Amino acid sequence: MPRLRLALLCLILSPLALADTVNVAVASNFQQTLDKIAKSFKAATGHDVKASAGASGKLAAQIRQGAPFEVFLSADDERPTELAKAGLGQASSQFTYAYGQLALWSKQRDDAGEAALRKGDFAKLAVANPATAPYGRAALETLAALKLEAAVKPKLLTGDNIGQTMQFAEVGGADFAFVAYSQLLEQGIRGHYWLVPEKLHQPIRQDALLIKPTPAAAALMAYLKGEQARALMAQAGYRFKP
Repeated sequence: MPRLRLALLCLILSPLALADTVNVAVASNFQQTLDKIAKSFKAATGHDVKASAGASGKLAAQIRQGAPFEVFLSADDERPTELAKAGLGQASSQFTYAYGQLALWSKQRDDAGEAALRKGDFAKLAVANPATAPYGRAALETLAALKLEAAVKPKLLTGDNIGQTMQFAEVGGADFAFVAYSQLLEQGIRGHYWLVPEKLHQPIRQDALLIKPTPAAAALMAYLKGEQARALMAQAGYRFKP
């Protein structure tokens, strides 16, 4: 009997014994969506997710410097590709988990849109740093496509990442902000926004890369391709085709 009880106890506890924590470097725009995915992932696998959010370029730099991340969820496809080529991730694991959408948002004004940008009667326009944040690069591509880059340049307020960019507009430091559409949906943000036509910038292709092939990390990569994770991404405003 003692042996039988021990065997049964091992069977009951075995999923917990195998559970682990995945250290994830995640682009700021995807942080809240990942939080929701992490809950369903834990329910399905027992694994926890520990996320560190920031601009994709800065996260990639941290990985190059030896930061202990196991999965990289970038807001572009370039950084994961560069890391994989440098031997800092499994190239065969890289895939596009979603395409992001860019939005121009204002907390106070009701005229967020192309016409407001052209009119120019605003003091500050917040964008994420285009050198490190793909959404910031898409914002500048949009201004260039509208031939407004030079006119708006003196009014630009640059944030380290897309999260800080939204904060600028939230607290009144900027009249408008180019943000991720997903941020507006996930946070239930009130205000007026313009969903930027995708023809005005390059597709915001967001790629995942397995940095360290632990069982829990591999499980998360697989989970991101599944129906439940994709449903949560769709609810957050992400697309799966450019």
